Amino acid sequence: MDLREVEGVMAKVKTKFFCNNCGSESSRWMGRCPQCGEWNTLVEEIVKEDNKKVAAYVPVDKTGAKPVPLTEIEMASLQRLATSYGEMDRVLGGGIVPGSLILLGGDPGIGKSTLLLQISHKIAENAGGVLYASGEESQMQLKLRAERLGINSSELSVMAITDLDAILEEAVTRKPQLLVIDSIQTMYTGDIEAVPGSVSQVRECTARLLRYAKEQGVPVVIIGHVTKEGNIAGPRMLEHMVDVVLYFEGERSYQFRILRAIKNRFGATSETGLFAMEAEGLQELLNPSALLLAERKEEETGSAVMAYLEGVRPILVEVQSLVTPTAFGMPRRTAIGYDLNRLIVLLAVLEKRTHITLSNKDVYVNVIGGLKVNEPACDLAMAITIVSNLKNMPVDSSTAIMGEVGLTGNIRSVPRIEQRINEAAKLGFTNFIIPASNEKQLKNLKKQVTIKGVTTLQEAIEAVF
Repeated sequence: MDLREVEGVMAKVKTKFFCNNCGSESSRWMGRCPQCGEWNTLVEEIVKEDNKKVAAYVPVDKTGAKPVPLTEIEMASLQRLATSYGEMDRVLGGGIVPGSLILLGGDPGIGKSTLLLQISHKIAENAGGVLYASGEESQMQLKLRAERLGINSSELSVMAITDLDAILEEAVTRKPQLLVIDSIQTMYTGDIEAVPGSVSQVRECTARLLRYAKEQGVPVVIIGHVTKEGNIAGPRMLEHMVDVVLYFEGERSYQFRILRAIKNRFGATSETGLFAMEAEGLQELLNPSALLLAERKEEETGSAVMAYLEGVRPILVEVQSLVTPTAFGMPRRTAIGYDLNRLIVLLAVLEKRTHITLSNKDVYVNVIGGLKVNEPACDLAMAITIVSNLKNMPVDSSTAIMGEVGLTGNIRSVPRIEQRINEAAKLGFTNFIIPASNEKQLKNLKKQVTIKGVTTLQEAIEAVF
């Protein structure tokens, strides 16, 4: 190849820089994105300008091109697609909306593919054909996973391919009830000369899936990888393009999994779904409070039960503490499942307002079950467990505690107090220590229970012990 041929090839191949946050492109690298203002988000990609490939055929729907007065739009009954998993349907707002684009993110190995394969099986049995396209596993690997989960349906078709154009062509031909893409970072389209997972590929592939979902009325679920910070990999605009953003969370060493809705155009974002990873796959947790308290023993010091909200759903969990004399000049504070900074503040309030000496003690706290509680309503129960272990005095096993502790030592109100108490009463709890301001709000308690309203941390300690 002579110099002129080399110059011709170089003229056809150019590099551009794309922002990982907003997806904007630039002809040169800059430390700060000119569109969104984020630092160090521009990545370089190779772009060929002479590519004239035609995308896979997808019919164009022009019914919504002309403006129509809002008063003249007729509301048709919307039939959602049920997944047969109550926890999933609750998070989605009642089921999958036809024509919606859903993004599911989560840590590697948390169970995203397992969850979608199980949902695909249920929909294939109840509603019709489902197309599952995987760019990460072969058909044999998908078959092995299906056998382990007890899935064997002729209505569930799988493709082991990364070419999105071929997937859409097959989807237009088959017209499935649901299309699953696992994962969007492995897909590519021939019109973009960039590697799969790059900003331009992820953006273009998602745009084509969005167009297919809206024009064909077929719901599409795509799996997205997450970064080490916990965000979905790729441009930030990916989350703006889809209708629903779900996060599947949990510790891999524990069996509990939590499904959260971060964005939902068809329902609330306050609902959560709870699952447990078993040998047969993911199982719904219909009564998580009973499971979390199953191994709790009576007359244990440094243990208490609290009711915290997972979205709008009250869940009872056990919190534990261990207080020991420190062997070093600086006492240790360790928190598992609880915010460490909040624990440090709570210990300072205990020392100042109740005159309990903790500056020469190591304090360790833990939330049983691997759950992470960040709600202020957990403060009072955590403080009581610390005092319980320090004084070697157990908390009554029929008592549930909830309340926010202020810096002045006062106990502040918490939301949805009746829901918390009713959930605890179902499991046999009869005594409740709550903020005094919440006691005045109680109207519709389902069972006869003993309520003690407290205004200060010192008053709460006296009420418990």
